[in-house]
Amino acid sequence: MPAAEASADLSLVSLFLNAHVIVKLVMMGLLAASIWSWAIIINKWLMLRAMKARMDEFEDMFWSGQSLDDLYRALVQKTNDGFAALFVAAMGEWRRALEGSGRGFASLQTRIDKVLDVSIAREVERLESKLLVLATIASVGPYIGLFGTVFGIMTTFRSIAASKNTSLAVVAPGIAEALFATAIALVAAIPANIFYNKFVKDTSRNQSRLEAFADEFSAIISRQIDERAGHVPTRAA
Repeated sequence: MPAAEASADLSLVSLFLNAHVIVKLVMMGLLAASIWSWAIIINKWLMLRAMKARMDEFEDMFWSGQSLDDLYRALVQKTNDGFAALFVAAMGEWRRALEGSGRGFASLQTRIDKVLDVSIAREVERLESKLLVLATIASVGPYIGLFGTVFGIMTTFRSIAASKNTSLAVVAPGIAEALFATAIALVAAIPANIFYNKFVKDTSRNQSRLEAFADEFSAIISRQIDERAGHVPTRAA
């Protein structure tokens, strides 16, 4: 019977309920951080997977020989990301130059390159959103758990001093409560750290793909500008 009571006292629920209020706040904060990090991880995983699929699909359409104007008209009314966002932004600048009867062609290449750079920056910013939260949980979580552990152990030592009893039955529950905070901190921090590193790598890979596409598309536009510039009549001074 005593063994059963000891086992019940050391259950996770009992450890939480019997912990000091400060340790309870630490545990609840870490649990909330863990739930938040998993929500970010799942959302970011799905977003990156969907973005990769859309980028692959757009790449197939872009290099299929389809007219760029037709592709632009098909995408301009949609919410785009990845390659499509860069393409629509650059084509929009191109079409505005054409609607201006060829005026401004001399600086069109520079404007398109700037539009592509801004679009890449926006896409990277979107990919990096919430990653700082994962980094914070991964780095700060263990220290918060350690704070709960140290506070719990201090409380346990004060209880030992007050009761003047150092038996294992008295010491074990308090030590277990204190270490429970560190365990929760590790549960929150380890997945956050693993997926933060993964998402940083994925973001870097996508950024490289976006920059490569921007360079290729800029070269295509440059050839178009050179061809049209050759047909623009020069005015006499």
